[in-house]
Amino acid sequence: MEGERHGVLVVEDDPSLRLLSRVNLELAGFAVREAATLADARAAVAAERPDVVFLDVHLGSEQSDDFLDELRAAGMPVVLVTGTADASSYRQRASEVLAKPYAPEELVAAARRLTWGA
Repeated sequence: MEGERHGVLVVEDDPSLRLLSRVNLELAGFAVREAATLADARAAVAAERPDVVFLDVHLGSEQSDDFLDELRAAGMPVVLVTGTADASSYRQRASEVLAKPYAPEELVAAARRLTWGA
């Protein structure tokens, strides 16, 4: 879009969903990095601040609540991804919430809204 590739970090423990997210975001022009664990996600953020983070609520046995709070305190836009039936409890804590299953277009649209304001 404006000649600039915005950076996205996808934090998802399911390899298939991580791949699907990466491919769709890259096709839309984003530079994508991936993390399967909270430790990997923290390292990725420390290495290079992303423009937006897609963060799964449940990463295996790990809960991402503390990491969500860290990202928000640092001023990073976060799209919380959840398979929980009631996603409304997360709406006050994240920039946006995507409920699984979601269409690839929803993923890309959220990234665009939070990076380009589109």
